Amino acid sequence: MTTPRLSRPFRHLWQKMQSQPKPVPEDSLALRILVQALVTVGIIATGVAAPDSSSLTRLWAVPMSWVGAGWSWRRRRHQNIATKFGIAIAMLVALAVFFVRLIAERNDTRLALAELLIQLQVFHSFDLPRRKDLGYSVVIGLILIGVAATLSQTLAFAPLLLLFLAIALPVMMLDYRSRLGLGAPTLQQVKLNLSPQRFAPVLLITIGLGLAIFLLLPRFPGYQLRAFPVSAPIPLQEQFQQSVITNPGYVNEGRGNGGGGAGTDGRGGSGEQVFNPDFYYGFSSRMNQNLRGQLQPRVVMRVRSQAPGFWRVMAFDQYTGQGWEVSRNAEDQVEKLERPGWSFRFNLPWSVTLNKTREVVQTYTIASDLPNLIPTLYEAKELYFPTNQIGLDKEGSFRSPVPLSEGLTYSVVSEVPYRNRTQLQKAKLDFPKRAIGDHYLQVPEAIAPTLRQTTEAILARSPKPIQAPSEKALYLAQYLKQTYRIQPDLPPFAADQDLATAFLTQYEGGYPDHFSTVLTLMLRSIGIPARLTVGFGTGQFNPFTGFYVVKNTDAFALTEVYFHKYGWFTFDPIPGHPLIPPSIEESKVFGVLQQFWNWIAGWLPSPLTGLLTAIVERVLGAIAWIMALFTQGWMGILAGLGILTGFSFLFWLTWRGWHTLRYRHRLAQMPPMESLYQQMLDWQAERGMGKMRSQTPLEYAAACREGNIVSGARGVGAIEEISRAYVDWRYGQKSVDVTYLRGRLQELRRQKVR
Repeated sequence: MTTPRLSRPFRHLWQKMQSQPKPVPEDSLALRILVQALVTVGIIATGVAAPDSSSLTRLWAVPMSWVGAGWSWRRRRHQNIATKFGIAIAMLVALAVFFVRLIAERNDTRLALAELLIQLQVFHSFDLPRRKDLGYSVVIGLILIGVAATLSQTLAFAPLLLLFLAIALPVMMLDYRSRLGLGAPTLQQVKLNLSPQRFAPVLLITIGLGLAIFLLLPRFPGYQLRAFPVSAPIPLQEQFQQSVITNPGYVNEGRGNGGGGAGTDGRGGSGEQVFNPDFYYGFSSRMNQNLRGQLQPRVVMRVRSQAPGFWRVMAFDQYTGQGWEVSRNAEDQVEKLERPGWSFRFNLPWSVTLNKTREVVQTYTIASDLPNLIPTLYEAKELYFPTNQIGLDKEGSFRSPVPLSEGLTYSVVSEVPYRNRTQLQKAKLDFPKRAIGDHYLQVPEAIAPTLRQTTEAILARSPKPIQAPSEKALYLAQYLKQTYRIQPDLPPFAADQDLATAFLTQYEGGYPDHFSTVLTLMLRSIGIPARLTVGFGTGQFNPFTGFYVVKNTDAFALTEVYFHKYGWFTFDPIPGHPLIPPSIEESKVFGVLQQFWNWIAGWLPSPLTGLLTAIVERVLGAIAWIMALFTQGWMGILAGLGILTGFSFLFWLTWRGWHTLRYRHRLAQMPPMESLYQQMLDWQAERGMGKMRSQTPLEYAAACREGNIVSGARGVGAIEEISRAYVDWRYGQKSVDVTYLRGRLQELRRQKVR
């Protein structure tokens, strides 16, 4: 190339640039193909993890990146100045679009980042001459698979992750060859290096180690990333009526407020309303507990939370005889909250409690249509929701202007109180009459005397007198759980029949939700404020995705009891459920490992499961206790280090003992002469004169003589004698005097090492 006519300084600079050594292109076609496949898997993974996001980029990204890779392969030995300028301009445009989108879509920046990386990779693929350029593509693919991992909520992402790993291992191998300057491997070398016999064990070991690290990795809730994913803003088409509850499965005479009763008013009786097997009947302004039917299981939402809990939906204050209703449901009684236009955050009113609390962040993703009621972990103080308005009723329930549809995502920050039993025992029946007493002590007059007498008679059966309201609630919940049974074939109640009376006297049980209704009324009958709350149980935790998978069958009712100055706390009287619902007390450092064990234990016989569960719980409890010591100052740190040192020494002794037993067992399985020869080799190896695989027994003996590693001719002679005897026995089928040779081995062991 001729030097252009330039001024002297620029000519000097041009000549200096021309004199620089040209970059060495990467000639390994196999490495280029695998790197491109790695990036393709990352691009596809983002689409699988977030199928509802804009997929236009991913539609053209995969074929265009392969076109670019082909172009860069053909032009790898050229400077491609025009191409570089075009790539730079395209990247600047993509960056500008990214910033515009970042400002416009404040709900979740991960998707915008993923699409920016995909665009940059497509442009970058047109100029990949060097190994370093391929390395940039590998990094982009790794970031994309990481973004997909944070977006994924199901195991559909797992096969792509395994495929990514399977491609990444040979990429690392070929990249290492390139760094060593070994050149592009031949097809035969690639087949040899990636043969199933060599590749499969490495892949399985890598996957096994990765899973072990994932399961054993401690989960510290306080250190988790505080990210608040929210769906894109939802514009409202009409004015928000905050008093309306819309349950898709129960429409009340076309008014859309989800009537919950049998008949048009939801107050019981044998009306025309029919049980819907897809939707829980309790999510409405009225709840008719005279409906009969069974829900068909389906996933309704996935929850990522720093702690398990009861995903509370709403509560009822008024008992109707065969169900419940929200008595304060007028437009002026349901508060309308608005958020600022520049933020998705609703600042919520929350009560002050004497109990210690902990902040818990949750993210909910709706998997199938739900009513316009917003599940949260009690008690929510911040809500990140895609609409600009929400409703808040007197029972602490949140209402959306639109039904919760599939794919909607929102986040909640809750200030969850610890359940301190000692503190709750101090709570007295001293509460505001207007705010609490007028609404949460209501019991129909017809059943109030009988219900109070029954409740007092049950409490009188306690071995010790019960004074504290919290202890009465615990005792009554446990009594209902142990005394009455779930009746799956319970017939409908008559129009004039009371649910609580029929439960206690006629049927001796009922549907699961009936237990909570009866407990609520029993507590009210003795002057303890209570209300019925409905929501979803924690659901099934998936240790691989980190989400609680919640189904419609997880919906049920609980009893919330009010303790003055401490707030509302739930009790679960339903048989088969824990008496106290899971909460922040259940948050554990090794929670993922425990959840994984629970999944494994479901496949094992019950006796074996019980034994192994007890062992696992003790081990995890001990580990958590030791780790807690390091948070208790210098004395705790010293105590923790001392305990760890002791355990390490004990583990070392156990390992040595197991290794010795295993070694002796292996020797016992050998023929006497082979066992003797192996002992000699092991003894020599401990002293730094191990036998190489390429050496024959006689060559090894000669090497020992030449090395002169033992003092005295008898030691060297013992090595030669044992080696020759081993050769005669192994290859000449000759008999040997093992007793004599064993004595020679003892003499060898007594020799000093030079």
